[in-house]
Amino acid sequence: MRLVLSWLREFVDVKASAEEIAGTLSLRGFEVASIEPLGGGDAVIDFEITANRPDCLSVLGLAREVATAYDLPLAPPSTNRDARVRLAERPVSQTSDGVTVSLDDEELCPRYAAAVADISAAVSPEWMTARLLAAGVRPISPIVDITNYVNLEIGQPMHAFDRAKLAGAEIHARRARPGETITTLDGVARTLDPDMLVIADRDGAQAVAGVMGGASSEVSATTKTVVFESAYFKPASVRRTSKRLGLKTEASTRFERGADIGVQVLAIQRAVTLMEQLGAGRAIGPIVDCYPHPPERKRIHLRRSRLALLFGVPVPDDEVVRILRGLGLEVNPTPDGWDAIAPTFRVDLVREADLIEEAGRHYGFDKLEATFPVMTQPAPPPDPRIPRDQLVRRVLTAAGCSEAVTFGFIETAAAEPFLSPVTATEMIAIANPLSAKFDTLRPSLLPGLVDAVAYNRRHGRRDVRLFEIGTRFGRHGETRGVALAWTGAGGSDHWSGGGREVDFFDVKGVAEQLTAALDVAVAFEPLDVSFLVAGQAAAIGIAGGAGSGPVFGLVGRVAPALADARGLPRQDAVFVAELSLDALARARAQTDDAARPLPRHPFVVRDLSIVIADTLPAAIIRGTILTAARAVAAPLVAISVFDRYQGKGVPTESVSLSLRLTFQALDRTLTDAEVQQSFDAILAALVREHRVVQR
Repeated sequence: MRLVLSWLREFVDVKASAEEIAGTLSLRGFEVASIEPLGGGDAVIDFEITANRPDCLSVLGLAREVATAYDLPLAPPSTNRDARVRLAERPVSQTSDGVTVSLDDEELCPRYAAAVADISAAVSPEWMTARLLAAGVRPISPIVDITNYVNLEIGQPMHAFDRAKLAGAEIHARRARPGETITTLDGVARTLDPDMLVIADRDGAQAVAGVMGGASSEVSATTKTVVFESAYFKPASVRRTSKRLGLKTEASTRFERGADIGVQVLAIQRAVTLMEQLGAGRAIGPIVDCYPHPPERKRIHLRRSRLALLFGVPVPDDEVVRILRGLGLEVNPTPDGWDAIAPTFRVDLVREADLIEEAGRHYGFDKLEATFPVMTQPAPPPDPRIPRDQLVRRVLTAAGCSEAVTFGFIETAAAEPFLSPVTATEMIAIANPLSAKFDTLRPSLLPGLVDAVAYNRRHGRRDVRLFEIGTRFGRHGETRGVALAWTGAGGSDHWSGGGREVDFFDVKGVAEQLTAALDVAVAFEPLDVSFLVAGQAAAIGIAGGAGSGPVFGLVGRVAPALADARGLPRQDAVFVAELSLDALARARAQTDDAARPLPRHPFVVRDLSIVIADTLPAAIIRGTILTAARAVAAPLVAISVFDRYQGKGVPTESVSLSLRLTFQALDRTLTDAEVQQSFDAILAALVREHRVVQR
């Protein structure tokens, strides 16, 4: 809401500057977006009004807040001749010869006021157009400018129909007929749903109620007589209609939050006054006010003890009364507090806590003493996911990665290629997407990361190493995961030698570091998915002997065609990994934090070189060794592969693999016989299971 300072001072005689007023209201819950100076000492204060305060989407509403904050009298619109904001004295009736009003749907339109006026040629004065422009509204014509001016001043949206274009001079507030269409003021033909409220004449719809008028009854240069509309529409109906039609207007913004059901006649009186003041016309006949069932105003009891308890400090009785009355409430004292009647423009006041908030924010939150809350019970333990995510961040940051945060809403074209049994097999569409770019809940973290890598590459970044911790969405709910994307150099450049490009084993190593930090033993198996290059892709599962358990992640190179489609240079090799943090947490080994002494007895190292088929994964060999080591005398504490050779001296389709086995006992020094016996048992298992040949 853009508040013009000179306009505000017509309602309250406040001497403070724009900066001081902005600071005062910001302490009372109104966020200030900006302050813009205007000529002649005037200014515009741009407030961010929350959805629960539609009354402050007007100069009058904010003036009421300023008057209460500065303890100044408010000068509301009045029919008095000496009033600053004058209202025309017009008779009010349920019928008129000029126009007939019928409420065919009182649920969606409980009140409708109208007035007929003859108009004459005129031009909007400079002071009005200047205020409209300062408030962000484009001047159009005197009649339209008057309706916009009243909307900004009082908060009641209005509309003007060309009476000659209304069939039968009738106005009906009814629901749209099946298949009914209307061309709105923006020139777009729209098909209406049967649950949408329209303002119609005898023959058809002339306006979408609370949203926008129709082009067929638009006021033009040839218009001689107009019908002013000032109505109240059910907020949920306007919100639903505005959303379905994709049409957001100043009127719908106010109606869908909750307009004032008590101000419709006042708005027409103000419009008639401005029309006569501008010489743009004069009213004919009475104001028609169809208001068959006025609702009972909300009565709320405020307890003095409850106010002190919730607010934190006692508020003097006279201050409570001053604040609530200044905000427009009727207040009557009771033995334990006050009975208050909320005004119709305060749709947010429904319970005692709301009155406590009103009294508290105007009394001043700065009067609250800084104290620590009393601890009545121990603090609950932290969510285990928090330290887990912190550990994941430390590990990946130490590996040289930078954290990225991408959108949970992505486009279907970006999500679909990354579907797989490891991530998600189907996508979840968003029922009401903001745009086609955000129409799907991400099934994987990889689409966003790959796009982030592409963005960095387009902006000249050669080496990109990103990770993200976030939520994935599937038919069975949400899961927490971590993903990594890496392109460019496999390490930092150094003067002693040239660098190399990242490869599959770099990313696989990072995944192994991460799972090791989370105390989960994993195994890698070949994986065949469409978005990864065959032969450079692996599934990550829980280690179990010579095989792997349930799969919870993947690692591999993104297919060049997919990388090219996402905006990456085709020659770039992009490697990715994704793991389920929820699955890792379930598989995490149960360990304790007890301190253990360093081994007192020496370890023994034996090297083993074997020739195996080049199609046999090293992980299978490792699993066989670990299984055999469980039954040997000398405990095996470590296995490492330190050499791999193919070439002269090694048969075709075979490879020489050199492993280092480390034996160590915690309670004694191992003998050569124990170590040799264990070594022979492991070698025998390898020969039996895989027909290896010792070199």
